[in-house]
Amino acid sequence: MVAHYVMSVDQGTTSTRCILFDRGGRLVSVSQREHKQYFPKPGWVEHDAAEIWRNLEHLAPEALHRVGVEPRQVAALGITNQRETTVLWDRNTGHPVSRAIVWQDTRTDALVAEFTQRPDAGIVQELSGLPLATYFSAPRIRWLLDHTPGLYEQAERGDVLFGTIESWLIWNLTGGPDGGEHITDVTNASRTQLMDIRTLQWSPELLAFFGVPAAMLPRIRSSAEIYGRAERAVPGVRIAAALGDQQAALFGQTCFSPGEAKCTYGTGSFLLLNTGDTPIRSRHGLLTTVAYRVGTEPAVYALEGSIAVTGSLVQWFRDSLGLITTAPEIETLARTVEDNGGCYIVPAFSGLYAPHWRSEARGVIVGLTSYITKGHLARAVLEATGWQTREVVDAMNADSGLALSTLKVDGGMTADNLLMQFVADVLAAPVVRPMVAETVSLGAAYAAGLAVGYWPDLEGLRRNWHRAALWNPSMEPEHRDSEYANWRRAVERTFGWLQPVAEK
Repeated sequence: MVAHYVMSVDQGTTSTRCILFDRGGRLVSVSQREHKQYFPKPGWVEHDAAEIWRNLEHLAPEALHRVGVEPRQVAALGITNQRETTVLWDRNTGHPVSRAIVWQDTRTDALVAEFTQRPDAGIVQELSGLPLATYFSAPRIRWLLDHTPGLYEQAERGDVLFGTIESWLIWNLTGGPDGGEHITDVTNASRTQLMDIRTLQWSPELLAFFGVPAAMLPRIRSSAEIYGRAERAVPGVRIAAALGDQQAALFGQTCFSPGEAKCTYGTGSFLLLNTGDTPIRSRHGLLTTVAYRVGTEPAVYALEGSIAVTGSLVQWFRDSLGLITTAPEIETLARTVEDNGGCYIVPAFSGLYAPHWRSEARGVIVGLTSYITKGHLARAVLEATGWQTREVVDAMNADSGLALSTLKVDGGMTADNLLMQFVADVLAAPVVRPMVAETVSLGAAYAAGLAVGYWPDLEGLRRNWHRAALWNPSMEPEHRDSEYANWRRAVERTFGWLQPVAEK
């Protein structure tokens, strides 16, 4: 009997990976390649979409070759991607019209400020479930249309296409200029600010508000269904799933019931709570988003708390300050001291996301005295991730009416035991990590496998989940409360640092 696998393409902020999983959800093969980060101006973050596609063309065959697997042995391919990152490309040549504008980019802050002042601005959150912020795709599309001569007219004709990264990759995989499928799934579409969160279709009102031509948009499909077959990279393989990376992690963590939550700790951190088949409007700074949709079944929704800077704060500590040489060293350095010494770091490098949504905020270090060492700073770096998680969980509990009982975690930062213990302490709730740490990639594989019958149902996927680590809270409540109060005072110091300046 020929062994069959599912391939997952995990296109992240810093790299692209191709992973093969077997029927037990175990990782069989992985290949990875980083892509260049471009920072042409303060607050600008860009990627070369063509480079990302070239990397995938190399990585997919490599992942197969490592274990002697042929494309015909791959039951399906699923894609998960960095969300909100915006690509515009020429339908006829297949070339991007510019570099992709990455989700962290804040160049649209003045444009967003203008949108916010409009009398009809309320329709954006009402229809899309998302606040007006630089985080989402629609302002980036508008910015590109405004700053590239002739681009709007090309977009109106459908000669220029828009997509988030999964759209760009699916289009190229299925033929590119020679008949490539121009599609997106409901989870990625729900992050553009252009989709009606209830109808799961592009909203004419939102398109008119942002001035985005409908002809440039992909068709919206479910997260798990067969979109077509690959013509390139892995010829003949069925492409059967697409999910934004955080929704993929929720799926990979098998959070299929309302009230189940996960947090992925990566470049940024993202906490999602399954709210069932009804979208919950947040009153506390969270996002209403689509969690997933399997085939023709009703969509499942989630509340999300997005934190812009967590793992990237450790990167900054390593690369910009040079206080460590590798990311794991931060735990060792932090353990050289007993506490933060009264020092707090609020990493509002790109403004503050949930639950504050203050694009004008900028990072601060407060409480500095001559007593502070690099060990205290290292601990403050880790604690910043814990406190930001606490802010999001508080908002989530208030919106949902539920008290978080357990948090499932994944991502690279979960290897830091000091950080995970601190998260459990500040949440006063257990934190658990699964055996398979690659939950983002696994979620895309699960969805693709479901679409083609490789896995029979959601309960079968649940049986694949096994706990690898558990952290129980041990911090005294009085200490937790006083430290949280200090953190919140530090956060207030970041507000109002920048004032939007109208573009000339």
